[in-house]
Amino acid sequence: MANSAHSQTPSTYQPGLAWFATIGGAWVFVLVTLGAFTTTIGAGMAFTDWPLSNGSVNPHGWLENIAMFAEHSHRLSGTMMGLITLATALWLWKREPRRWLRQLGWAALAIVVIQGLLGGTRVLLDAVAVPGFEMTLGQMLRIPHGILAQIYICLLIAIGASLSRRWIAQSIPVNCAVRRAGMICVVLLLLQLTIAATMRHNHAGLAIPSFPYSTADGHLLPGAWDFRVILNFAHRCMALVLSVALVWYAVKLWTDRASTLLMRSGASIMVGLLTLQILLGAHVIWQLREPHVTTGHVVVGALLLAVTFGLTWLAHRDVIEGSNPKPIA
Repeated sequence: MANSAHSQTPSTYQPGLAWFATIGGAWVFVLVTLGAFTTTIGAGMAFTDWPLSNGSVNPHGWLENIAMFAEHSHRLSGTMMGLITLATALWLWKREPRRWLRQLGWAALAIVVIQGLLGGTRVLLDAVAVPGFEMTLGQMLRIPHGILAQIYICLLIAIGASLSRRWIAQSIPVNCAVRRAGMICVVLLLLQLTIAATMRHNHAGLAIPSFPYSTADGHLLPGAWDFRVILNFAHRCMALVLSVALVWYAVKLWTDRASTLLMRSGASIMVGLLTLQILLGAHVIWQLREPHVTTGHVVVGALLLAVTFGLTWLAHRDVIEGSNPKPIA
C-alpha cells in the first residue's frame, strides 16, 4: 500500500477545504437519518414521480403529511449532499496535490450520482414485477441503495481525515496487528450492514419476534425457517461476532503505544456505540419496530461503521502517506 508516489508531492493543511469536507461528513448523517426514517415508516413511494415531487420542488402539503415530509426531506438532503460532494471533488482537484486524495473525491462524486440514480429509478420502476420474487424491481433497488450509502460514508470519512491538521502533521506508526484488526472489523461491519439492508427491505426485522432467544419458550434456534428468518438470524449471529471483534480491536488500540489519544478515545466511543446498538436492536424487537427506535438503530449502525473505519484509516496513515509527517504551512 505504501509507495514513493504517495510521498513525493507534499501536502499542506488547508483549513477551508478541511472544514468543508468535515461538513460533508456530518451532513451525510442527516441524509442517512432521513432515509432510514423514510424506509421505516414505508414512505418511499409518497411521491410517484422523480426527480420532482408531485411535479414540484415544493409539493403542496409536504410539511403537514409525515410520509411526504420524510420522503421529500430525504430528496432535498440528497440534493444538498450531491452539491457538497461536487464542490469537494472540484476543490480537491484544484488545490490538493495528493493524487490519491483527488481520486477519492471523484469516487465520492461518482457514488453520490449513482445513489441519486438508484433512488430515482427505485421510484420509477416500483411497479415493475420480477418473476419469482415478491419484491418489484424498484423495491429491489432499495438494497444496493442502502449498501452503497455505507461505502459512501467511508469515503467521506477518509477524505475528511486525510485533510485534517493531525493527519498531515503527525506520524502514526501503529503495529501492523492493529491495522489488520481494523480492516477485519470494517469488512465485518460492511457484511453486517449488507445483511441488515437486505433484511430491512425484505421486511424481515420481526421475522424472529423475540429477543435474546429465537423462540418465546427460550430456544436459541428458530422453530421454523424461511428466507426472512434466515436473514434475521444471520443478522443476530453477525452482531455477536462483531461484538467480540470490535472489543478485540478496541483493546489493541488501547494497548498499542503508538496509538494517539484521539485513537484511544475513538476506541472508547466505538465500544460505546456498539453497546448502544445492541440495546437499540433489542428494543426494535421489544417495541415492534417503533419508528424512532428503528431509525436510531440504523443511524447508530452507520456511526459505528464511520468510527471504526475512521480509526482504521488513521491506523494506516503512515502506510498511505509514508512515515514522515508533512509540513503544516
